[in-house]
Amino acid sequence: MKRYFVTGLLIWVPLGITLWVLHLLIGTLDQSLTILPSDWQPEAWIGMRIPGLGVILTLVVILLTGVFATNFFGQKIVDFWERLLIRIPVVKSIYGGVKQVSDTLLSGNGHAFRKVLLVRYPHPQAWSLAFQTNVPDEVARALPDEHVAVFIPTTPSPVNGFYFYVKRSEVVELDVSVDRALKYIISMGVASGEARTLTQ
Repeated sequence: MKRYFVTGLLIWVPLGITLWVLHLLIGTLDQSLTILPSDWQPEAWIGMRIPGLGVILTLVVILLTGVFATNFFGQKIVDFWERLLIRIPVVKSIYGGVKQVSDTLLSGNGHAFRKVLLVRYPHPQAWSLAFQTNVPDEVARALPDEHVAVFIPTTPSPVNGFYFYVKRSEVVELDVSVDRALKYIISMGVASGEARTLTQ
């Protein structure tokens, strides 16, 4: 009986969590329909609410924004808008930081998470998966030896973590893709695979 119950849980728990996340995501994106005038909303001319239309509207808006921002006229407007935002004291700090991170993570030429590393954390006898990022020039000049910047994500949510600097000689570089390393972290090591160490 216990074996059957556990088997059922292994089927329904991931399925239920997946459906819950999709429901939350679609419900959130459907809120974008509220930007439309009431007469233009689907419920007004269809007579019923259709889940997922907000997702389509959001994707269309994002796509059209990208098309608009890539032409000459659109780039001028985006540049003007960004110059205006960075002149507002509080908005400057928030928008500037978020934009720098998003540009690094989402742009094709970004250098975020360039390598997967092993670092000694949280104590010298333990190892943790980490991602190599960038060392600011001011920090590099202040440190006596060559260091690398590492981001250690938390498990099972990799969006939070710790960022610090480690001597290059004290890290181990792994022949593992960033995507695979993220899978290890999110699954808490359950979805493990073979990783080949490159340098010690």
